[in-house]
Amino acid sequence: MVEIGIKGKQTKMVDETNTAQVYGSGDIAVFATPAMIGLMEYTASQSVAPYLEEGQSTVGTLVNVKHLAATPVGLEVICESELTQVDRRRLVFNVKAYDEKGTLIGEGVHERFIIDKDKFLKKAYSQLG
Repeated sequence: MVEIGIKGKQTKMVDETNTAQVYGSGDIAVFATPAMIGLMEYTASQSVAPYLEEGQSTVGTLVNVKHLAATPVGLEVICESELTQVDRRRLVFNVKAYDEKGTLIGEGVHERFIIDKDKFLKKAYSQLG
């Protein structure tokens, strides 16, 4: 059962694959904002995955974060999430990311919805005709 207070933690090394240059979100070789957001979404989704029913998953529906500090290639990023609200299928998380030196590099709120995978995919692919 998905309940308030579930926490998650994931790490990612900043390397040549997740810089602003590669993502096209800038032209500097530092951890990209889209990569940080992706890590935040992944951390939140993985934290609740063990509590979902068979055939369920979650999808991201809202991200409201600040990217506060640059992280160079070669440092690790640690992301933490905490589930703060549950409203039926709507899940709200506080998310934070730090570099391995302890500097807060990003924080905010992320929202996900619990979905039935088969129904979700059927609806999505129905757009193809």
